[in-house]
Amino acid sequence: MRLIEKVWFHNHRAKYLLVPLLLPLTALFWLLSRLRRLSFKWGVAKSKQLTKPVIVVGNIGVGGNGKTPMVIYLVELCRAMGLTPGVISRGYGGNAPNYPYFVTAQSTPEEAGDEPVLIQQRCQVSVAVGSDRIASAELLIEQGCDVIISDDGLQHYRLARQLELIIVDGKRRFGNGLLLPAGPLREGKWRLATADLVIYNGSTPAVKNHENQALQMNLTATELCNVQSGIRITLAEFLIQNIQVNAIAGIGSPQRFFDTLKTNHFLLAEQQGFVDHHNFSRHDFSHFDDNIPLLMTEKDAVKCKSFSQSNWWYLPVDASFSQREQTELQGKINTALKRSDNK
Repeated sequence: MRLIEKVWFHNHRAKYLLVPLLLPLTALFWLLSRLRRLSFKWGVAKSKQLTKPVIVVGNIGVGGNGKTPMVIYLVELCRAMGLTPGVISRGYGGNAPNYPYFVTAQSTPEEAGDEPVLIQQRCQVSVAVGSDRIASAELLIEQGCDVIISDDGLQHYRLARQLELIIVDGKRRFGNGLLLPAGPLREGKWRLATADLVIYNGSTPAVKNHENQALQMNLTATELCNVQSGIRITLAEFLIQNIQVNAIAGIGSPQRFFDTLKTNHFLLAEQQGFVDHHNFSRHDFSHFDDNIPLLMTEKDAVKCKSFSQSNWWYLPVDASFSQREQTELQGKINTALKRSDNK
């Protein structure tokens, strides 16, 4: 874990040096962000309304909070409601030949980024990537999508939206509560009160500091998938043969993945975390014992398949909600559809 993340989330003693040094930059970040928001509020800058409703799944901090499982959940929920969803993403880490770039089954993480490829492969849904989210969304609308789900983009105010969902890591929460770079936040905690729903990945706080209702999203895993062959096996079946494993994770919070494995009764012989969106190579795995199975996240697997070994596996996770909370989400989506019709 990088030193700055230890300062943000783990109260590392380096905070006494780094935070005072970074506070002037944080003040500048706050000023520029404030001016940008005011430019949209006062009409200096304009938000673009699309012909179809837009659902933004975002966060107020940096790093992985569980947005991708939530996007996948929304894709399936919208389909169950009779809708044809499409997903737009920045495509971080990708270098496509053109933008907006339409992601297909043949697209690689090097072209589209790891998360868009994961979403397309998992859901067989229309996905478009690019920094211009409006252009990406319009491309999907041309393809017949009647609801657009934006993977991240909470601060992309140029894109008008009918529904905002903010995802919060139930464990790391908001770190030291400061804005970048002295803290991990892109926007202050005040932003939670402006969203339609706040969704905590894991336990919700006993006392909430925002006005709207908070839902609890749980990530569940029931099986492993072989990176090389695609064969699937239940966790119980795998554990009969293999209790001890190695593990890697190149996500926003690698420790969350390692904790999930321990919760599911795996013994970690060796574990290694990488920065989010790490561009893996075979060299990254040279120090692992090839005789011990290697487990990784689904997002990592899409970048490792070309050089994977036969005993490399990934752990797919699914977002789950109580029936009451799923009904709440469906109600919010229906409200978004009405807002789009009435705009």
